Order: sequence, then C-alpha cells, then structure tokens
Amino acid sequence: MTSMHAASEGAKATPQARGGYRLETLAIHAGRSIDKGTGAVAQPIHLSTTFERDVDGDYSRGFMYGRNRNPGRAALEEAVALLDGGAGAAAFSSGVAAASAVFQGLQPGDHVIAPSQGYYGTVNVLDRIFAKWGLERSFVDMTSLDALRASLTPQTRLVWVETPSNPLLQCVDIAGVVEMAHARGIRVVADNTFASPVVQQPLRLGCDMVTYSTTKYLGGHSDVLGGVVISRESDEHFETVRATQVYGGGVLSPFDCWLLLRSLPMLPYRMRGHCANAQRIAEYLAEHARVKAVHYPGLPDHPTHHVAQGQMHGYGGMLSFEVEGGLKEAMALAARLQLFTRATSFGGVESLVEHHASIAGPHRSVPQGLLRLSVGLEHVDDLLADLDQALTTD
Repeated sequence: MTSMHAASEGAKATPQARGGYRLETLAIHAGRSIDKGTGAVAQPIHLSTTFERDVDGDYSRGFMYGRNRNPGRAALEEAVALLDGGAGAAAFSSGVAAASAVFQGLQPGDHVIAPSQGYYGTVNVLDRIFAKWGLERSFVDMTSLDALRASLTPQTRLVWVETPSNPLLQCVDIAGVVEMAHARGIRVVADNTFASPVVQQPLRLGCDMVTYSTTKYLGGHSDVLGGVVISRESDEHFETVRATQVYGGGVLSPFDCWLLLRSLPMLPYRMRGHCANAQRIAEYLAEHARVKAVHYPGLPDHPTHHVAQGQMHGYGGMLSFEVEGGLKEAMALAARLQLFTRATSFGGVESLVEHHASIAGPHRSVPQGLLRLSVGLEHVDDLLADLDQALTTD
C-alpha cells in the first residue's frame, strides 16, 4: 500500500505529508484507499447507519453511528480539506447548512459583516433566522476596504466574504480584508463557491475558514446537493462547526458523499474548461453591439480585474451581461438560446442562463436587462454560435 493510501486510512494528512503533491494528484488520490477486504480501487458506499462495537464497548475502527461519522463522509472531508490546504472539514446537506453552522458558533449580540452582493440564501439565513437570535449584521460593499473599516464595531466577530460576487462578479481583496480583520481579532470566512479551490484558495490568503456549496463546481454535474466548511486550523471554532454537524444532524448522505468524491478527480480539468470557455464568451460579448456591459473579472476593463489577477488562477466559469431593452429583451434573448438551459444554479457541465433580477429578491438592485451565465463544458464555438444567433435574432 502506498503512503498516500495509508494516509487516507487514518493518519492526519497534509500536503507536506503527502510529499507536496500538486492539485491534480490530490484531487485523484486524497481521501481514497484500496478496499482492504476486496482490493477494489473504486470507493465503496457505506450505507450502514450503525457500526459494531468492540467487546469492551469501544469503537476502535472509528465509526459508531451514521450521524456522527461515516467512512465515505470522512474520506470526502479529508479530500476537500487537502485541496484547500485546510486542517479539517465538515460536510453538510447543503451549502446553506454549512454557512449556518459557521454562524451558530457566534453568540447573541455578536456582529457579522457580510457583502451587500451576497448570496440570497446566506442573506436569508442571517435576516430570517439568526436575527431572531440577536445576531447583529451589516451588509457592506467589500470591494471598498474603507467601507468595511467603517462598518467594524467592538462587537464584530466575523467578516463573511464572497468573491467573485453574484451576479456582478466583483472581486474582494481577500488578503486586505484578512489583515484588517485579524488586527482586531475578527475571524474571516470566505464563501468560495463561485471560484472553487482550483481557481482561488482563501485559506492560503489568511482566511480562517472557507465554505462551499458542493452542489456547484465540486459536484459539477447538477445532481447532488451539499455543502462543506473547511478550517485552516483545528481550533475551537472548527470544533463548534463539527458539533453543529453532529448534534444538529444536517449531515451529507453516504450516496451524496460518494457522488462528490467521484467528481473531485476531474475538478482541476473541469475548472480549466469552464474558465477558458467563459473567457472566450466574455470577450465575444464585450465586442457585441447589442450588449451594454459584461461583468467578468478576466476582462481588463472590469473594475476589480487587478484584484482578481492577484489572487485567482483563472477567472472562473461565471459571467453576466446586460442588454438594451430591460426585462422584456433579456427574457426574449434567454428564450432564444438553445444550448443554455434557463435554470437557476451553476457549476455543472451544462451551460445555464438566468435572469437574475427575477429571483434576486427585493433587497437586491439588479439591472432588469442582466443575464447571468454559468458557462459549461460544451465546445466553446457551439456556445458562441448559440449566443450569436440569439443576439442577432429580433
């Protein structure tokens, strides 16, 4: 058995312990081991909800009950922690459940700063659930470090970062936020769902935790719902997240863990395809006479392009653009597209188009003529041809 397989069977693994393997290698091997009983290379699914105790009543094999720990979930958590350079991870039944676990580690009266262009699910969690528990919150344009500084209070305990933002793809200076927050003893958590660990690694930029909706790029096939919290350190804050996972019960199912672990090996190559296709499409749209504006950090004239250059490896598979004519023309254009499915989500192999203002909620100021694209892995020339026919048809 190789040292890598041995590490995935119990030894606490780090990139250094794995010999400094690169991301592509980690994506294939992290969290995986040869099955001892059968020699199977493919990972089994362990559906059992309960596990045998030793004769002395102990659980020397590390598993007691499915809510506490499952072999597949343990393998997935090890894998995603290694991909992001973290010390540990906790997998949940959805991205919102993962975010909620972070907020549940705070106390009534604590203050959270979140982005004004934040994911509506996170906004709803803060406004509709944790506000009733006395958690104070402010929503700030985090592309301005001055605006963030002005929002800090003596009660601020957490800064929640989302970059690139949804749907305008604004990029936040993660290292700048971390420096400002840590100087005041404030923790920083980044929702990295729009980027993935292939494109951006917030823990290496100083964030204390990173979260994902694994439904998106980590799953990559629009067929599994999940979320994860990854911590830079195995500290008391992460133990609080782990306790919420175990006692709150919002754990990821064994089959969903298996689906995610099965999807990770191709994540680096999928992300390169998403990024390359999105870059080509953004450049095409930026030159089209019927397009008012394109929001993609890979374009040199994007207002936060310089920030993206400093912290991203590629610019992601998400972009948005605005057309003249507002709601009516945006809806008509989306209806003319043939390869882009009209659906709300992102990160799958198929391309999606969304009229974001229709689902953004009343708290968001989103242009009615804006369409958000999740650029998939179809051949980029076919996607460009589809956009061209939709933009040139009246």
